[in-house]
Amino acid sequence: MGGEDGADAVLRDELLDPYPGDAVSVTWTLECTATPTAAGFDLKGPYIQGRPAGRFIYLTWGSVDEAGTFAMFRRAKLMLDAVDPDTTAAALRSGRLLAHLRLTDACGRPLCAQVRPPLVEWSAPAQWPDPVARPVS
Repeated sequence: MGGEDGADAVLRDELLDPYPGDAVSVTWTLECTATPTAAGFDLKGPYIQGRPAGRFIYLTWGSVDEAGTFAMFRRAKLMLDAVDPDTTAAALRSGRLLAHLRLTDACGRPLCAQVRPPLVEWSAPAQWPDPVARPVS
């Protein structure tokens, strides 16, 4: 993973537990609802931000001091409008939408900015995979 010393990756740090930035694998489960729209579906939930057709989930990087205070230094937006329509339809049937991505960029720094394929692979598995790391090409 690499990145800043002591870096942690979190989603909306006030709501979810942080993981060490050098963890082999991290997993969060986020609840959401899908509302049909003229353009497809609008995903909403407590961890989903942005306007319709521009919704995203923040992946926030920061450090935690001895007192447990989190200080953000970088974040990425997992862009939900980048999920292709077939995957979205399959996710509605399965009730699952999975994002698989590296947590660092090509230079080993924490991933940041808008994250779209090929940097993230979206799928709609029939069941959740075991939370074991798998290589990302």
